[in-house]
Parts: sequence; C-alpha cells; structure tokens
Amino acid sequence: MPADPRPRPHPEGRRRGRLRVYLGAAPGVGKTYRMLDEAHRRRERGTDVVVGWLDTHDRPRTARLLDGLEQLPRAVRRHRGAEFTELDLDGLLARRPGLALVDELAHTNVPGGRHAKRWQDVEELLAAGIDVVTTVNIQHLESLNDVVRKITGVPQRETVPDEVVRRADQIELVDMAPQALRRRLAHGNVYRAEQVDAALAHYFRIGNLTALRELALLWLAGRVDEGLRDYRAAHRIDRVWETRERVVVALTGGPEGETLVRRAARIADRAAGGDLLAVHVTRSDGLAGASPARLAEQRHLVESLGGSYHVVVGDDIPEALLSFARSRDATQLVLGTSRRGRTARFLTGPGIGETTVDRSADIDVHMVTHAFTGRGRLPPLGRRHSRRRTLAGYGAGLAVPVLLTAALSQAHTALNLTTDALILQLGVVAVALLGGAVSALLASLTASLLLNYFFIPPVHTFTIGETNNLIALAVFAAVALCVSTVVDHAGRQTARAARATAEAETLSTLAGSVLRGADAVPALLERTRTAFGLDAVALLDRAGGTVLDRAAGTPDPAGPAGTTTLDIGPDAVLLLTGRPLPDTDRRVLTAFGAHLAAALERDRLADAAAEVEPIRAADRMRTALLAAVSHDLRTPLAAALASVGSLRSPDVDFTAADRAELLALADESLHRLTRLVDNLLDLSRLQAGALTPHLRPTHLDEVLPGALDALADPDTPVRSTATEHVPPVLADPLLLERVLANVLANALHHNPPGAPVLVTASAHAGRVEIRIADRGPGIPPEDRDRVFRPFQRLGDTDNTTGTGLGLALSRGLTEAMGGTLDLEDTPGGGTTLLIALPQGPG
Repeated sequence: MPADPRPRPHPEGRRRGRLRVYLGAAPGVGKTYRMLDEAHRRRERGTDVVVGWLDTHDRPRTARLLDGLEQLPRAVRRHRGAEFTELDLDGLLARRPGLALVDELAHTNVPGGRHAKRWQDVEELLAAGIDVVTTVNIQHLESLNDVVRKITGVPQRETVPDEVVRRADQIELVDMAPQALRRRLAHGNVYRAEQVDAALAHYFRIGNLTALRELALLWLAGRVDEGLRDYRAAHRIDRVWETRERVVVALTGGPEGETLVRRAARIADRAAGGDLLAVHVTRSDGLAGASPARLAEQRHLVESLGGSYHVVVGDDIPEALLSFARSRDATQLVLGTSRRGRTARFLTGPGIGETTVDRSADIDVHMVTHAFTGRGRLPPLGRRHSRRRTLAGYGAGLAVPVLLTAALSQAHTALNLTTDALILQLGVVAVALLGGAVSALLASLTASLLLNYFFIPPVHTFTIGETNNLIALAVFAAVALCVSTVVDHAGRQTARAARATAEAETLSTLAGSVLRGADAVPALLERTRTAFGLDAVALLDRAGGTVLDRAAGTPDPAGPAGTTTLDIGPDAVLLLTGRPLPDTDRRVLTAFGAHLAAALERDRLADAAAEVEPIRAADRMRTALLAAVSHDLRTPLAAALASVGSLRSPDVDFTAADRAELLALADESLHRLTRLVDNLLDLSRLQAGALTPHLRPTHLDEVLPGALDALADPDTPVRSTATEHVPPVLADPLLLERVLANVLANALHHNPPGAPVLVTASAHAGRVEIRIADRGPGIPPEDRDRVFRPFQRLGDTDNTTGTGLGLALSRGLTEAMGGTLDLEDTPGGGTTLLIALPQGPG
C-alpha cells in the first residue's frame, strides 16, 4: 500500500511539533554535522535535546559532536536471520524531549515496526508535539527520482514524498561546491579509503555533482517561492515584490506574437535565472485576429525557449493581464503596439496597451513595435460596448440626424423626399453600429421628427398635408427601427459565438496541457487557478474535508468571502478562493470541473488496472512457460532417455568408452534439465511473489566459488580482481550465487574462445557494485531491455542452448534482494553486467 503523505491530526489542545530539514545535494556535504551543531546550540539555550537515530558514517569529526548529547538506545530487530538497529519510536515518544534528532528522513525501516518509512515516524513525533531536526538528500525526493537516475545512473529506492519536506517549518540547504566535495572525498572525510576511487569515478563525478547541486537549488527556490506567495496571500499584499525577474508576454494570437515572444525571451535572458511566462486572455468577444493555429505555434516557441504558457479568462483584458502578472510576481510585461488604425482608435477609445500602462503601477510595461502596427481591422460588430462608447452612441443618436439634416437642407433643391429619407435612414444604421439598439431608437425618433419638420410639406411645421407623406414617414420610422434592431441582434449573436469560441479555446488549451502531462489532477488545478486569476484552488474529499490536492495555497473550507465551491462527482468538491466569478466564468468553470471529474475517474481506473496487471503478467508468464516446456524440456529429457535406453538394451554390446560417453551425455542432459526446471520454478515463484529472500551480510568471496562450480565447465576462464577488499552485501547467499552463475554463464556463452571473463567489485554511496565483463559482440542499446525478458536469446541461431531465462531470472532475484541488474558497454568492446546491491553491516 502506498504511503500517505498527509499529516495526522495531533491531539486536541497540543501544538504540533516543528520540523527543520537540512537538505543536501549529495552525501558528504555536511548535513549531519550541521544538525549536530544546531543540537549543541539549542542545548546551550536550555532545550531538552535527544539523539533519536543518527549515523556518523565513521567520520571522526561528526562522531566527536555526539559528545555531550543524550542518545536514545536503538531498537533491535531481527529480519531474515540478521540483526538491525532502528529508531525506537515508542521509546522516543515516552521520553518526550523538546527536540529530537532523526537522521536520514528517507530511510526504509526494517519490517517489524509501526511504520514502513522513517518519515512516517517523524510525522508521529510531530503530531505528538515533539520538534524534530532531520536530514535528506535531493536524490531522495519522490518527484526527482527519475531525473536523478538519468543523471547518475543509480536508482534511488528510498524516497520521501515532496509534500513531507515541503511542509517543513524550516528548510536549510547545506551547500558545497563539487570540487570541494571531491577533495573531502579524496581526503577520506566521506568514505573509507578502499571506496574512494570507485566513488570519484562514478557517482561523485563533477558533472553528476553539479547537476545534483542545481536540482537542490532549483527545488529549494521553488519552495521559497511557494512560501513567499502564501505569505503575501495571508497578508493581502498585492504589490509586486521584485525578488526575481519574471517577464510576462501577452499574446493575442496575431501575427506579431513570434516577435513579442523572442523579445521577451531576450529580456528574461539578461537577468540570470529570469522566468518567461506567456499569457493569452480569452474574453466574451474574442480577440480580433486570434488564430488557434498561431497560438499553438507561439506556445511551442515559448516552451522551446524555456518558458511556460498560460490562458486566463477575463473581459477586462488590461486588468486580467495585470492580475496574472501580479499573481506571479512579474516585474516586466511585454505588449505589442496596437494593430488598430486611427479610425478604430477613434471609435473604440484607448487601446489595451494604453490602459495597461495607466494601471500597471510597479510593473514595467514594454510596448514593442512590430511589422503589423496600425494594420489591423475594425473591431467586430459583436464587441461589448464600453461606457464611453455607449455615451458616444447616445450623442450620435442626436447629432447624426441633425448634421445630415443640415447638409440635406443645403442641397434640398437637387434632392427629392425619397433621397432625403434614405440618407437619414443610413445615418440611423450607422448609429446602430456604434451604440446599439437604444442609440438607434433615439436616432430614429430624431430623424423622423426632422424629416417631418424640414422636408415634408408643409415644411417648418409638424403638420402633414397629404396622406401619402404620412404613410411615407411611418414606413421610414418602421424601417429604421427594424434595421437597427436587426443590426443590434446580429451583434449580440456575434458576441455569443465569440464567447463560445473563447470558451472552446480555453478548454482546448486545458485539455492539451493535461494530455501532455502524467499528473492530470495537479495540472488541472493549476490551470484553473491561473485561468480564472484565483488566489488558491483545492480539491477536498467530500466526506472528511481532507485536502486531496491543491494549487498555490489551501483555501479555507469554512467559506470566507470570495470563496466558490463546485461539486466534482459524488466524492469530491472543488474549493476556489479569490475574485468573485461572474456567471459567464462559472459556465467555463463547470467544464473545468467535468474535466477534473474525468481525471479523477481516470486515476481510479488506472489504480484498478495496476492491481489487475500482476494477474495479467502471471497469465502471460504461465503461457510462456507452457510454450517453453513444449520443446526446451523435451530436448534434454529425450537425450537422457535415449542414452539410458541404449545402455539398457541387451541387443548392443557397448565398449567401455561408449558406455562412458552415453553416461556422460545422460548426466549432462539431466544436469541441463535440472537447471532448467529450477529456473522455471524460481521465475514462476518470483512472478507469484512467493520467493522470500533471506538477507544477511554476505561477502562476495563466499558465493563466487560456488557460482564458478555451478558452470558446465569448471575450467572456464574467469578472472576476479579486488573482490576480497569490498565490504559485504546485504543479500541471500544462495540466491546471489544463482545470480552470479547465470550471469557468468551468459558472459561465457558470448565471450570469444579462450578470452577470460573479468569479475570486479567496488563500493560507494552505500551500495556494492559487481561488474562481470565479457569481450563479446556487445548488445545494441535498443535491445538492452529485451535481454531481460523471459525466453529471449539475442544472437542465438538455434534454440537448443536454453530458454533465455537466465538474465530474466537473475534480474528478478536481484530486485527481490533490493538490488538492480543493468547493462553497460565494456571499454574496448563487449558487454558488462552490473549487479548493484545494498551494502551490509560489517
């Protein structure tokens, strides 16, 4: 069962203990030393300090710092015939010191205790109100496990959830330059002398240490950012704190986007460690010239330059941009100059850029010119009218008919009544385009009165002398009203369509971001927070109110002002804290919730599928075993039966040499058959989880001779060097002997005749590495995973040489003992099989 990183509730009325973590990039940087130094400082101030569990790694300077500190006796546990010491959790809880030192937070406990992991012991100490100081290396953080393996080539089987470390009250980085750490290693201040060369040549290479140091610095910087955001949110600090250069570039989906992104990237590059963030705002009327294809291209460009892409929802674009920038502590905002021409600027007023500059306060705004400045189109008809534009429409409803009437009066002799009415009607339509239906109604009434007074006889009176003219005036008013209503309705429909397009664009971006990542739920929560400009988003368990996941802080479930809730299926609820959401945004939020519910269901199904997968694997294995039995068991059995049957036949009188040859053939066939059956049974037990290794400290010299004796030819050329000086491994001797025999047999099978197979061993970073190198043809990189699958014989042309179980069984047995079996290239040609096992005591 996976460990639960969530903290346990501590007893009512008792404060929770405080956790301090010393974080290091690699072993030997001085975490334990700093922890002991802090213990002495706290003890001098009167704190009751107890050492719960600490490993000095035989370092004299570290051991000297233990003098004067109370050390809790360790709990002794027996496991698979060996004795181990662990933290005495119950003893420490009973002792109840003010401060407990617990080294190696990621350590896996020996079975028999209350918890599987040491970080769970620490959680119980904290829940009991005991302060804890602990240590951990960056490679043990769960989120970085695969990254560290790619860098160092060493898998980390002991990990701690990031959230456990992230929740610490204080995290202190113990930093050391790679060159200084290698000097410490060379002087014997980290490992024993016999381990130094292997460590320097492998794990402690300059490149490895530099990469691990960068990982530690970046992870801690992210933790500092989280703490700063939480602090500013708790104290309602809205102004930007320029702790780090963050450049936000606003993208409209227009053709100028690539220019803006590259310019913003150059600005960010000028500041060491500067961040690049691109943001696209979707609103109810969309953005003129917005192209999904262009936005996709621009997103790809941003990500290729090391930036991140975000989509936010907001009708007030300047405010949405500035809210996003402030939420990310951005120091600079990059905008393109307007693509609108003079006519568009006159009709719509100040543009987004001008408004953003006016409201930007402490954020620097860069207005970047580009080739498309002033070449844009008029705003779409469906655009929501601003207050200024609405007032302008009312004024136009009065002024346009008056101005047209004045112009027509000057040319009245050349025009007739029909022409006058059509021109005034055109003016009414123009007013409808500018200000909407109300402005058009006002213009229609004004134009009707002016047409009656100035152009319908008798003129300069509101009296109409002919019925025909009365009908014409009525038709004019009706047509003007109908046309203006249709224009306004078309505008509203355009607005709705644009809103739907904007929502679809937002959801498309959301879906794309989720599909590209493995962690769908955290990605959805973060996208929800940024898209709606919220302070915090959390997913809560409906039954217990437990936080299942969150993005930037934890909203208060009690429901303060500005908190929105949304049901996510029958078992969860989404809690959002920040600005109030209008109805239009809530509709999009509902779609986000549907995606989130689907992601939760997908995770549930994935967990169910993971539970079924071992059964499917066992079925596949049984099928493969039956296929192997059909031939590979029958061949040696037939040879043995033929030999024994010939010897028992009374019809043939064999010579002594013939009898000896037949007996040797029967013996060899039965030996092959026994080995094959043993491999099949062991592999089957491994797949079923029924093989239990009995681990104890084992020296390599104990098992290597037995592995050599198990080979078909005891005189095979195998040369071992320096194996007697390495420390013991924690392994099952019988299983390790089987592993070595299978790996040696594989190496000899591919080695050139007469060439020796070389066996070497070294120890570093708490593990012993055994290398078995041959000078064969080698294995292409694309085939290296295949050789560890059952029934694979790469390069063999006949199937009488075995079932291809040796390496598959060897990897399974090694992993059952807590180790790994991998492939490397042998320098100068060939293949090296690397067996890595935990180092045992002694």
